[in-house]
Amino acid sequence: MSILGKFLRGPAERPAPELEALQRRLAEIERTLERSRQLAYFQLDMLAARELRELRADPRYGAPGRLERYGQKIWSQNDEDGILAEIFRRIGAATRSFVEFGVSDGRECNTLRLLVEGWQGLWMESDAAACGRVRRVFAAPLAEGRLELRETSVSAENIDALLASSRVTAASAGEPDLLSIDIDGNDYHVLGAIRSLRPRVLVIEYNGKYPPPMDLVPPYDPAHAWDGSDYMGASLQAIANLAARRGYRLVGTNITGANAFFVRSDLAAGHFADEDVAALFNPARYWLSPGYVAGHPPGEHFDYTSDAALEKALKSGR
Repeated sequence: MSILGKFLRGPAERPAPELEALQRRLAEIERTLERSRQLAYFQLDMLAARELRELRADPRYGAPGRLERYGQKIWSQNDEDGILAEIFRRIGAATRSFVEFGVSDGRECNTLRLLVEGWQGLWMESDAAACGRVRRVFAAPLAEGRLELRETSVSAENIDALLASSRVTAASAGEPDLLSIDIDGNDYHVLGAIRSLRPRVLVIEYNGKYPPPMDLVPPYDPAHAWDGSDYMGASLQAIANLAARRGYRLVGTNITGANAFFVRSDLAAGHFADEDVAALFNPARYWLSPGYVAGHPPGEHFDYTSDAALEKALKSGR
């Protein structure tokens, strides 16, 4: 029985016929509203998908070395999965290791695909409930030692010590293939404080509201918490300037204007578009995120294997 139906239920054990009819009508209205809500979501997804196709048809995205057309969502929030796969196709992976902080419960982040594909990595997250879910959902890779979880807040003061003490970063000799930063505010300052790590690829969130050459950086506040407004991080130009001083080259941004991708300068030559920050900038198009739907929402099981592994086991008699 619907909530409204229960509210309208009379004091008698069985409601009067008029109330019974009203309850049936209310239940029908609730079902209709739910169907309308679902149809509205489907329509939004279709409109976003159409806009994405039209955007990617822009000739500038087809220039040699550009990354936007490789965007694909599997478990990333937007299309970062596909862009990262293309970056590593071009430069290769050395240690098959990653570091990501700001992962929430891990089911929608930039490194889950890599974890499923056999990489090892470090996740850091401050939310206790989210970490509890990581421990439950990803119990197998945690037990195997392929995944390391740190339940901690990340700041400019503690980030380098956290990374230096990690088993995963030690195994990669301080050079993991990927570092992903998404902490909704202090990203620039935390990146600037990292000394113990020299990843081959860097992904970091930028504030797509501010186009180059605006090099805006919000003041550092270790207690900062995103309030849902546009006060949520540094501009692309500011982050690109900092990354360049650290020996990294901007190679692209995703089409929603959320994340910037950098490759270490000694690895990037000849593999990516030779364009400046302004040319590689994508403005904030956050409304397109609902368009990045890959099947149903992520579940809580990631113990996949591969056809190649099954065939190998079959041939070996295991």
